[in-house]
Amino acid sequence: MAALDDYGGGDRCGQAAPSDHEDLTARTWMCYVLEMRTSLVLTVIGDDKPGIVEQLSERILATGANWEESRMARLAGKFAGVLHVSVATDQADALAARLRELDAGGLSVVVTRSGETATTASRMVGLELIGNDQPGIVRDISRALAGLGVNIEELDTDVTSAPMSGDSLFRARVTLGVPADVTVGQLRSVLEALAGELMVDLALNEETGVRAEQE
Repeated sequence: MAALDDYGGGDRCGQAAPSDHEDLTARTWMCYVLEMRTSLVLTVIGDDKPGIVEQLSERILATGANWEESRMARLAGKFAGVLHVSVATDQADALAARLRELDAGGLSVVVTRSGETATTASRMVGLELIGNDQPGIVRDISRALAGLGVNIEELDTDVTSAPMSGDSLFRARVTLGVPADVTVGQLRSVLEALAGELMVDLALNEETGVRAEQE
């Protein structure tokens, strides 16, 4: 593969054809890396129907943006999602304008720029919780976690019927970012005390690896 200097920085990214010794795929990737790019976070909601993801992806691709990661689901008849895309800085406004065109079709898209922030390392810990559905479970758990400085990385919840009684069961699967100064033992002690008050069962599973957290 050619060195970065062989591409002359970003000046040659717009040229139509590479010289014979250059690899086109490699050169396209280098151009992608060298250009200034902006991260956008999209919040999407609208009536659920086929074709929503296609409409989003077409507009993202049309501006040369890249679909990085997303969380999407059907909730109470609505399509809801959060999406992270990266786009050339000079195309960010054009992408936002294209996405706003979807409002006319009943799909609301809110575009937010993600700024650069300082990062700290945290351990990933999984939390699973199940118990009789009642108001306040998420509030009480999240309050206890915030008190320890623990960040909720991912939260997945649902309500199902108990097999025998038919009672409503609340279930949550959470990925936690635990700071270095909080031990799993401390976290377990706080959550188990709260679980007794809420009458729920929970389990902690320490995951492998460390993730860089944005402050």
